[in-house]
Amino acid sequence: MAIAVGMIETLGFPAVVEAADAMVKAARVTLVGYEKIGSGRVTVIVRGDVSEVQASVAAGVENIKRVSGGQVLSTHIIARPHENL
Repeated sequence: MAIAVGMIETLGFPAVVEAADAMVKAARVTLVGYEKIGSGRVTVIVRGDVSEVQASVAAGVENIKRVSGGQVLSTHIIARPHENL
């Protein structure tokens, strides 16, 4: 089983909460946490099987559109990250 880390960077905290909720409901992933970057930018991070992380990130991006003012700034998936990451 190949493990992956998935991230979605949003503008605004409500959007990241919506994304995190959708991500853990859509696939079998673990919510690692979120990072407040500044200027309203927040990144949510999940971990799991590569295909599950891909489905999770896609669901998170779709659900951010439901939040008033929600904006996806970037997404990224790292397959087979180093074990310390």
